[in-house]
Amino acid sequence: MNTSKYKFLFILIPTFFILASCGDDDPVIPVEEEVITTLNYTLTPVSGGDVVVLTFQDLDGDGGNAPTISGGILSTNTIYQGSIELLNESEMPVEDITEEIRTEDLEHQFFFNSTVNGLSVTYSDTDPNGNPVGLTNSITTTDAASGTLTVILRHQPDKSASGVKEGDITNAGGETDIEVQFDINVQ
Repeated sequence: MNTSKYKFLFILIPTFFILASCGDDDPVIPVEEEVITTLNYTLTPVSGGDVVVLTFQDLDGDGGNAPTISGGILSTNTIYQGSIELLNESEMPVEDITEEIRTEDLEHQFFFNSTVNGLSVTYSDTDPNGNPVGLTNSITTTDAASGTLTVILRHQPDKSASGVKEGDITNAGGETDIEVQFDINVQ
């Protein structure tokens, strides 16, 4: 009886099972984040007057040319209805990311940070759990002032964390999809 053949099989078969078990059974499928080249933030005075549109556009993405950012002039003691539109203009036809955010509202929230004295932002829309989203909102101004308004969109924030429901980004976590700082003058 040729025992060397059986020794070879005795070593080969367990080695095959060991190597086969090392394979990755569950491949990781990367989730692509939204590509946002343009943010239009339209502010319409509730009592009438001039509509203000704050814009951010960066058609070539990070690096390359600097983005174009247009701030705005707001009136004192005024309430504005705000709506945010997000686009990917690097695609043809242009992709409306706003609808994607609306559909995935449980996974997104806008945050608004202002250095303008007397300017406040209030959420007008919510996800199915009653947590804020921020695609629609209202801005209230008081006295004349100037500064910046930073708009941040977070993907998968912890909406149950302390302060997040009130718009405090400190404990939100998640990843930033876009962050834009607009110059604002209230006069």
